[in-house]
Amino acid sequence: MLSTKKHTSSGPDCIAVVAILLVLLTTLSAHAQRQALPLDSVLQNIRSNNPMLQQYDLRAKAQDAYAEGATSWMAPMVGGGLFMVPYSGNAEDPSDRQGSYMLSAEQAIPNPAKQRAKQAVFDSRAAIEQAKAEVLYNELRAKAKTAYYNQVVLTKKLNVLQDNARIMEYMLKLARIRYPYSQGKLGSIYKAEARLHEVENMQLMTQSEIQQQSVQLNILMSLPKAQPLAVDTLLSIPAPVALSTDTAYLNQNRSDLRQLDRTIESMRLSVEQERLERKPDFRVSFNHMTPRSSMMPGMFTAMGMVSIPIAPWSGKMYKANTKAMNLEVEAMQRERESILNEAQGMIRNMALELNAKREQVENYRTKILPALKKNYDVTMLAYEQNSTDLPDVIDAWEALNMAQMEYLNNLQALYQLAAAYEREVER
Repeated sequence: MLSTKKHTSSGPDCIAVVAILLVLLTTLSAHAQRQALPLDSVLQNIRSNNPMLQQYDLRAKAQDAYAEGATSWMAPMVGGGLFMVPYSGNAEDPSDRQGSYMLSAEQAIPNPAKQRAKQAVFDSRAAIEQAKAEVLYNELRAKAKTAYYNQVVLTKKLNVLQDNARIMEYMLKLARIRYPYSQGKLGSIYKAEARLHEVENMQLMTQSEIQQQSVQLNILMSLPKAQPLAVDTLLSIPAPVALSTDTAYLNQNRSDLRQLDRTIESMRLSVEQERLERKPDFRVSFNHMTPRSSMMPGMFTAMGMVSIPIAPWSGKMYKANTKAMNLEVEAMQRERESILNEAQGMIRNMALELNAKREQVENYRTKILPALKKNYDVTMLAYEQNSTDLPDVIDAWEALNMAQMEYLNNLQALYQLAAAYEREVER
């Protein structure tokens, strides 16, 4: 009997253990599916997978390929024909046949200095394409940060709305219990029901906005648009920033300034390439003549030719082109100075706005919200003790709810300012 009892009791125990394991596995699987994707991982995926960035990598490789062919020579020219054959010959005397059969070969020899200059120009254009990729990545990074921060705040809003819905359901439940005992008013119940439905509508709208931000991030990461994306809601509030930014820092980190620098360098190399047009090019040719008459010896000609680009009628072109390119370089330098000056002013204004917005957010978090929360708790306690009415509780809840939403709106604006500031200073 003992052994039978032990055997029969082990069956439910095994089933319970299996059930617990299944629950744990399901919970872990659901947790893994909802695992938040950090912002750094989002930016890394954009860097490696975004097709808009990949196009610049391909263009840079194309310029590298052009540079490889810049030092090649032109293909040789070969030909054949008749040389010095008269229109009317003496057909009766084969020994007196005039003229020759000619074979010709010609090769252009480029100037090595010109080839090196051309190769350097193509290399510089590859660097420009890489700089354009950095400029675009800065734009995409700012968009990703904005969408990510928006989804973080919207997720916080959804959590607040869910808490508010539970609070309203609790208040509505209490009101319905008290109404039959004449401890509440029917109008207060309808008012609480209306507030509950308003919260439910706000939840639907917030969920839709969260999905929109997820779609935006998936587009930037080149992922399926309908793929759900969870974000890390434990982000810290942006720290205060300095009002002035070092010019050397901007020169080193601003991608648009680096792009201009590389463009200016490419233009200078193009100026050097144009200046080298005054150097000569070379050409050699060899012609072999086989006479038609057996009485005549075979002959050949060998020639070497050199261009004279310094001739007045040909030198005018490269001189004018060199002057025009130098003026374009000077214009780009002025553009760079303007961008740097404007960036310094914009960064200072954004820093002022960001620091002010951060103080507002901190005031809401440390002063306004705690005070309104205490007011609501006191009012709710009084309502539970039947010493106040439901409208007073609803008013306290509405004040707290509005402050919570205003806090989150300010937090969202703070994150957006931080993303814009980081875009300007390239962080």
